[in-house]
Amino acid sequence: MLNEPTTHALFEAAREAMGFAHAPYSKFPVGAAIRAEDGKVYKGANIENLSFPQGWCAEPTAISAMVMGGARQIKEIAVIAEKLALCPPCGGCRQKIAEFASADTKVYLCDETGVQKVMTMDELLPFSFKTEL
Repeated sequence: MLNEPTTHALFEAAREAMGFAHAPYSKFPVGAAIRAEDGKVYKGANIENLSFPQGWCAEPTAISAMVMGGARQIKEIAVIAEKLALCPPCGGCRQKIAEFASADTKVYLCDETGVQKVMTMDELLPFSFKTEL
């Protein structure tokens, strides 16, 4: 699973996105890449603001790109941080991801060499807010 070409491509997209992070205050660049139901990959990086913590994490930045691209369902997501291997999404991001994911959506936690841990959304956030739309 960790060495599949599509999984590695998602890792590479997250790592590339991390290079666009604007993190002058925390000095903690993060990248995320989503594969949506349309098969496309949408990327995001954290974008900080002087009015810390009023910036954006990488995951909602990628979600925004996905929504603006016309997709609505996260099939899998990879997250990488420059200074913390296997950095999971923060609590707020977990709920934001859950809004567009299913319980079995795969979440890939990466280090500088690739995907090192695979979780499901249900494992990452077992008691997320849910609603019938």
